[in-house]
Amino acid sequence: MHSSGQNCSREDRVLQVRKNDPSISDYSSYIPIGNVVDKLFIWKNQEVQILYLSFHRNRKDIKKDKLVLSKFGFPKGKIVYRKKRQEYKELIERIKPDILIEDNCESIGGAEEMIITHIDSNLRNKMSFFVVKEFEGIDHLPNLIAELMYKS
Repeated sequence: MHSSGQNCSREDRVLQVRKNDPSISDYSSYIPIGNVVDKLFIWKNQEVQILYLSFHRNRKDIKKDKLVLSKFGFPKGKIVYRKKRQEYKELIERIKPDILIEDNCESIGGAEEMIITHIDSNLRNKMSFFVVKEFEGIDHLPNLIAELMYKS
C-alpha cells in the first residue's frame, strides 16, 4: 500500500486513494499490509508458485515493484502485468491461475473494476478466488493452500 496509509484505518486508506494522496503515485515507497510476507512464505513453502499482479504497464514502474518486493523480503515470484491496451481479464485468462486473490476495488469503483467480474465464466468456475476488502490484507486467509483450493 501507499506509505501514508501506515498507521491508518482501512477506511482512511480508501479515502486517501479517493483524494489522490501524493504517496499513491510514489510506488517505490509502498509498504506491505499486515503480515503478508509471512503469509506468502507459508504458502510458498507448500510449493506454490506465486505471481504478483502489477497494475503498472511499463518496465520502469515494474522495476519499482521489484524494488519494494525485494526491500521487504517478499518470496520470489514473477511479476505479471498488462501490455498496452491489454485488460486484466485477458492477462488472467491467459495465465489461468488456480487461485486468484484480489481486493474489492472499493476506492476505484468496486465490483465493476474487479478482475473476477470480467473473466470468462468457464475459467471462473475452475478456479478459486478470494475477494478481500481493499487495504485489509490477507492475514485472515487460511495458511493451508488446500483450504484455498476450489471446493465443488
